[in-house]
This record gives sequence, C-alpha cells and structure tokens, in this order.
Amino acid sequence: MTGRSIAKLCALSLSLFVFWSAPSYAQTPTITTPTQQNLDTQTILKQLKQSRVIYLGETHDSEADHRAQLEIIRSLYQQNPKLAIGMEMFQRPFQSGLDSYLAGASTETMLREFTEFDKRWGYSWEFYYPIINFAKTNQLPVVALNTSAEVTRKVARQGLESLTAEEKRYIPPIDEIRLEPERYRDRLRQIFDGFHSGKGNNRGFDQFFQAQVLWDETMADAIVQFLKKNPDRQIVVLAGQGHIIYGDGIPSRVDRRIPGIKQSKILLNPPAEYLKETGIADFFWKTR
Repeated sequence: MTGRSIAKLCALSLSLFVFWSAPSYAQTPTITTPTQQNLDTQTILKQLKQSRVIYLGETHDSEADHRAQLEIIRSLYQQNPKLAIGMEMFQRPFQSGLDSYLAGASTETMLREFTEFDKRWGYSWEFYYPIINFAKTNQLPVVALNTSAEVTRKVARQGLESLTAEEKRYIPPIDEIRLEPERYRDRLRQIFDGFHSGKGNNRGFDQFFQAQVLWDETMADAIVQFLKKNPDRQIVVLAGQGHIIYGDGIPSRVDRRIPGIKQSKILLNPPAEYLKETGIADFFWKTR
C-alpha cells in the first residue's frame, strides 16, 4: 500500500476565507440527546460546565461545524475562563510553534509554516484559524494532540513493533496502547474492507487498526498530560467524529488514564443515522 493510499484510508476512517466575529449564532442550534430530548443552549452549557473534557466531534470539511465550535468555545469561556483547546489538527512535535504564536512571538504565516499545517492536515486553514486567534486573544492554551504523520504512516505499513526509540518520543509507551474494543475494530474493519472492495488482507488491516488506535491513544495521552499539569483547566477537544463516537476512540482512553473523569461528547451536525443511536454521543448539536 502506498503512503498516499494509507493517508486516504486514515482520512476516510475519521470521518472561502471565513472570519466570523458576531457573538450570536448565525442560526439557532437544535440540540438533542440520543433519547430525542430537546435542550436549549443555556441548559446544555450548564451541563457542560461540570465536564473536564468536552469533545466537539466535527466533519473536517464542514464550515458549519467549525462555526459551531467557535461559538461553543466562546460560550464555555464566558462561564469558565480557565479553558484550553485541544486540536487533532496539530501534531505533538510542533507544540512549540503553537506556543510561540499564542505568546505573540510569531505571525499567523509563521504559525502555519512552523506547524506544517497545510502539509500535515490538508483541510482549510480558514476553518481553524479563528479558533486559534480566539485562544490567542483570550490567552487560552492550545494543545497539539496528534501523532506525527510519519509515525502513523510507518505503523500503518509495518506495525507498532517497527518504531524506533526516536519515533516513540511523542507517543505513549507501547504497553499503554490497547488494541480494543472489539466493536471499534469491527467498525474499522468495515471501512477497511469497503475501501479495498472486500479484498484487503488481515495483516494489512491489523496494521491499519494499530495506526488508528495509536492516533487515539496519542491524543488521549496528550489530553491527560495537560490536565495533570493544569488541574484547574477544562479542555475542549476538536477532533473528527470517528475518534469520539461511542467513546471508543479518545474518550475511553482518557478515562482509562484518569478513571471516572467527567467527559461530554457532542457531535456537530451528525448524519441522520447517528441520531437514534444510544450511546453514540451525549448530545447532537445541529446548525444546518
């Protein structure tokens, strides 16, 4: 499998320059639960105040999802200024590039170059920059969560056992990477087989699954490390819906590291088939 094919497959498994500065929603959100209970914005915000980790599950190329993320972050900040933002879109080795920008020591152009955003993420910068700029204006930490692309691709080709000591630098210890749960494996197997028209081999899938789990474990590890160093902070995590649904990706791995931690999963403008799935998320936030 080529590096490009692996990158496409990983992207598949997860899921116009815009500056919006108005403090109100462009469209009043419809907020529901999997039990079809309707909630108003203030009610859900009060509930979210009790969570240490709040996941805003996005579709990466959805402008509506990114507008909703910024508005939710604004509202959470108003009720708790001790907020941080964790972003799948940035890889852990490039945290210093984020820190430099947030401290006012570099420009937007330098941030984009230093983090290699366009090369490593591939979705519109304009969707994410207003969120980063909000963090800078309000002195909020932004945490780079993701595994480096080189490591993810190597694992997808050769497995976790192929990594060198240097390549393990920004990931959790190998013995903390749990290739579970089985239902997560089954869902990803369906995606893998669909991509390969049912002709993918077991070894190829095993390595792909290892890469996916490494992605989740690395992001969970970054979240937990931040929370332990900043016990007074609440963190909002921006990640693809595939990392969040049912809690199988990131949330369960955070809970394993901090048992009983209060977390909330919000899916932004989810597909219709998700809306009646019990346990898939805590809330559905629809703006389109």
